[in-house]
Amino acid sequence: MQILQLKETVSFMKYRKIAMVFSALLMLASVASLVVNKLNFGLDFTGGTLIEVGFEQAADLQKLRELMQNNNHDDAKVQFYGSSRDVVIRLGLRGDVKAEMLGNEILTILETGTGQKVDMRRIEFVGASVGDELAEQGGLAMLTALICILMYVAFRFEWRFAVGSVVALFHDVLLTLGLFSFLQLEFDLTVLAAILAVIGYSLNDTIVVSDRIRENFMKIRDTLPEDIINISLSETLSRTIITSITTLLVLAALFLKGGVLIHGFATALLFGVFVGTYSSIYVASLVALALGVSREDLIPEVIEKEGEDQEQMMP
Repeated sequence: MQILQLKETVSFMKYRKIAMVFSALLMLASVASLVVNKLNFGLDFTGGTLIEVGFEQAADLQKLRELMQNNNHDDAKVQFYGSSRDVVIRLGLRGDVKAEMLGNEILTILETGTGQKVDMRRIEFVGASVGDELAEQGGLAMLTALICILMYVAFRFEWRFAVGSVVALFHDVLLTLGLFSFLQLEFDLTVLAAILAVIGYSLNDTIVVSDRIRENFMKIRDTLPEDIINISLSETLSRTIITSITTLLVLAALFLKGGVLIHGFATALLFGVFVGTYSSIYVASLVALALGVSREDLIPEVIEKEGEDQEQMMP
């Protein structure tokens, strides 16, 4: 099915300075939030014990926090988990204390302090070494993905597009991490998986745009690179909008109806797809234009064989 193209060319690059300042401010704000607030790492990375309990009636979080502090659990993080009767308690590492014993202790504290029947829904334990290993491997996975993308785009197109693609992906990842840092949303393995998915989604959009830019550089002559990029972005805009909207609709349903367990995953994907669409239009193309991409850079060199001109002259 052929996607209808716009009849008029949108002057995207006319606003490139505004977009550059806007992106730079967002990236600086994300870095500042990561430095000040840091990421709210989940149990997967920090290690410790997670206990999910259910109450008969709505729970009072402030009272539960006081119960934890009064029973030598000052580091306990207590929060709702879906409804006002479902509560999650996160505890730091407790040496050699087994998760089951710790869970029974917390259950006794809650039932005694609240006078309610408390149900144990689940209990999870992650050791410190496992958490550190997961954090290290997750960071290496993200770095490896960016390096492989840089090599692929440089081989497939041109090094200026490769730099633009990696800058756009770094932009998307940094802004997504900044959002989780600013809102103090829990960052666990599902969120890391969502960020890697965002990298793939954003790269797909960027490659489509880069391919169209290369085609138009070869077809259209005596036109400024800025105009070529505007034409290419306008031709792929309908495809970008349709893809983004359909993806966002699915993710919105996942966010609203998917449950608390995948809330962070859906949040990261929703925000990542939004900024990924923006970066494929502005950041990647803007960087390539700033690096001086031209028609000569994209036309393959024709290597003339020795004696080819003499062969053509022979009858």
